[in-house]
Amino acid sequence: MQRMQQRSIVTGATIPRFVKGVRLHRDWVRRRNVLLAPERVIALDQPASEILALCDGVSVDAIADTLCVRYRTDRTTVLRDVCTMLQSLFDKRYMAEGTAEEIRQHQVSTPDNPRPDNLPIAVLAELTHRCPLQCPYCSNPFALERDELTTQEWMRLIDEIAGLGVLHIHFSGGEPMARKDLSALIAHASRLGLYTNLITSGVLLTPERMDALMQAGLEHVQISFQDVDAAAGDRIANMAGAHRKKCVAAALVRDAGIPLTVNAVVHRQNLNSLSKIIDMAVEMDASRLEVAHVQYLGWALANRAALIPAEAQFREAMDIVAEAKARLQGILAIDHVIPDYYAVRPKKCMGGWGSQFLNITPAGWVLPCHAAQIIPGLSFESVRQRSLEWIWRNSPAMQKFRGLDWMKEPCRTCEFKEIDYGGCHCQAFALTGDAGATDPTCVKSARHGEVVALAMQESEADNRHFDYRNFLQRVTEDGEWSATRE
Repeated sequence: MQRMQQRSIVTGATIPRFVKGVRLHRDWVRRRNVLLAPERVIALDQPASEILALCDGVSVDAIADTLCVRYRTDRTTVLRDVCTMLQSLFDKRYMAEGTAEEIRQHQVSTPDNPRPDNLPIAVLAELTHRCPLQCPYCSNPFALERDELTTQEWMRLIDEIAGLGVLHIHFSGGEPMARKDLSALIAHASRLGLYTNLITSGVLLTPERMDALMQAGLEHVQISFQDVDAAAGDRIANMAGAHRKKCVAAALVRDAGIPLTVNAVVHRQNLNSLSKIIDMAVEMDASRLEVAHVQYLGWALANRAALIPAEAQFREAMDIVAEAKARLQGILAIDHVIPDYYAVRPKKCMGGWGSQFLNITPAGWVLPCHAAQIIPGLSFESVRQRSLEWIWRNSPAMQKFRGLDWMKEPCRTCEFKEIDYGGCHCQAFALTGDAGATDPTCVKSARHGEVVALAMQESEADNRHFDYRNFLQRVTEDGEWSATRE
């Protein structure tokens, strides 16, 4: 497959088309048009909707001509605005220059069915906690689940997910490819119009399974990489040969024409490879790179002293990413998730607790985020006993930190309260013992100084020892075993 080496410039002669894995969609719950893309749901205003609806195999000049006739306005202005709007999509690799290929647009036959309140946009479907890797920062809980939902239960649940107005479904784990019914589940979701994303380690992907996933309608794949160096990556994953298998998987994805995101989880022990990781993503023809600093919850919290970067490392990484974003515009889209402990403002919890996102565990428990089970006193509901819509609307756990009423000071009177919603409640509990406290990574928290000092102290100690995630037990890097934490 030919790798993209330079930025495409939109002109009047360009014939724009959507790339595979990007499509227009009618959001029937919210009565709007959206663009579904890897890791993104982009709401479209009327002008953007009209422009994209005209991208059906004609040139930008022809699109501008049509709009000029429709609105009786100046053609030079219209052409400029159309080129500007489409250029932004080309730069994100959502569109490319084509021929008369028909636009990939999903037409929803169901009429608009608006709802009076907010409903989730995305679902993380954790199909299993089984995984051949043992990453020391895994987001799965210490108490890994064995009682997985059956194929029939997931099929019924996917029906409910689509009926609730969800747009994106992310198939994850553990390693979702450990489930033999993965292709069937993706095919069912695709038939219902859901945007399907596979979040995988890649180590179980074969040509035969790639073909089955492609036939099922899979629209995007995200593969995690531990390092650019094979030995270092295998050590972090605690699996010999893992990096080589990931590289093979990335090639299979791109040869299938499916857009690829390289997910590079970075920390003190691999940040020095960041520039090479970016180069690797370009060489793999990834459309997107997520440089994701470890979030210190669960297994990552247990290994924080071995993972947390020094502040100088973090600042250097910021510069490297900024330079790469400018240099690779239109070639590789880069998202940078910074480490919370060095932040000034906290990240809002999954777009707001119980606001846009829900997580379904392998056994069918419904959570507002993947780590919520660490918070004591919250009672979670199961899809085996309740409908998904009932849980979203009525579950006390979903409502606990939804909105603003739960807030204490300084959040209650903060000018950012409807932007970050107080930050991460799981992190607040992990660091203060109070999930309702201001996330202490926020500069307005009275505990913020303690967090920064802790980060500096642990990073300077330069502990390199990992406690690995394991389904049966925790295994230490020196080979000693200990009972799984409950």
